[in-house]
Amino acid sequence: MYKLIKKSKISNARLGVLNTAHGKIRTPFFMPVATQGAVKRVSTAEMRKLGAQMLLANTYHLMLKPGESIVKKAGGLHKFMNWDKPILTDSGGFQVFSLSGAKKKSGESLVKLARNGVKFKSYIDGREYYLTPEKALRIQSDLGVDIAVCLDQCAALPASRDQLAKAVELTSYWAEKTKTCHMRDVNKFAATLLFAVIQGGLDKELRLKSLCDLISIGFDGYNIGGLSVGETPAEMLKVLDYLVSKMPADKPRYLMGVGYPENIAAAVKRGVDMFDCVIPTREGRHGRLFRSKNLEVRIKNNNFYETININNANYARDFRAINNHSKLPELRKYSLAYLHYLFKINEPLGQRLASLNNIEFYLDLMADIRYSIRSGTL
Repeated sequence: MYKLIKKSKISNARLGVLNTAHGKIRTPFFMPVATQGAVKRVSTAEMRKLGAQMLLANTYHLMLKPGESIVKKAGGLHKFMNWDKPILTDSGGFQVFSLSGAKKKSGESLVKLARNGVKFKSYIDGREYYLTPEKALRIQSDLGVDIAVCLDQCAALPASRDQLAKAVELTSYWAEKTKTCHMRDVNKFAATLLFAVIQGGLDKELRLKSLCDLISIGFDGYNIGGLSVGETPAEMLKVLDYLVSKMPADKPRYLMGVGYPENIAAAVKRGVDMFDCVIPTREGRHGRLFRSKNLEVRIKNNNFYETININNANYARDFRAINNHSKLPELRKYSLAYLHYLFKINEPLGQRLASLNNIEFYLDLMADIRYSIRSGTL
């Protein structure tokens, strides 16, 4: 399922190949986020042109709307969204628990946690749902995805050690139930790889316990969850420093929700293989563009890219192309001045062009990182 191709001699970075039902993926790689079955402002045809290897969608959102039964009737998420390459779905656990702070006017929590699952109300229409580890897996299987993720509890930071410990224990329990379900019905889940999520916040002992629990159960890949949720970059890297080297070398390592380019480069150096983040499209919608300073990425320091705010007045007369080296003709032919104008008149085309620019930057960054590992410079 995963083959390690090369390990760097100057860092813990590594090259590999991940095999899925919809094709092989070269690692390290970045997944553009298609939370609700669509990358915001961008088509799947454009994702192919830009070289995306895998997209990430979200179980929580898709089960609420349009519902997994409709997606299944459409022939699965690949056909529904016209994407023939691999898809990973996160279990939706983070989204469920991110609502735990929300209260009704009566003071009642919208989320009720139990040993065997979690009960919550839809943010769309107030309908009540009960999500168990087994149901989360079955929903992802009905969606027809290549990689499913076990339901987990992500404790909001800052959290007490007792809260983190309970989240780790419940996450391990749910992971075991998910794996049992996955093994029980081999035919149903044969094409679905199963990943589990390491929790524990910033607590080293709990992080290592969570990892140990999950390794003993055995999964196709391991996710580092509960980071990029408010801690500092230094705190995140501290966790990676002691955790990643303990993760199985023959399985892919996935850092969830990360991040800015320098965070990705730093994590690759520590041995991480997979990334996702909403930053490229979210920043694009606000007029922030990522640009490489050199055709060859210089990863040894963080000075390998820059960001510009297209809303700034100095771009009103800047007639240079948005990106002279883009794979997309519109980014080569439209100017920064035109993009500035589009944002000023609130034309959605501006957000689309900026998002395309940023996704291409991230995908090219990962290609450059793979090249740097292969050539021995990272």
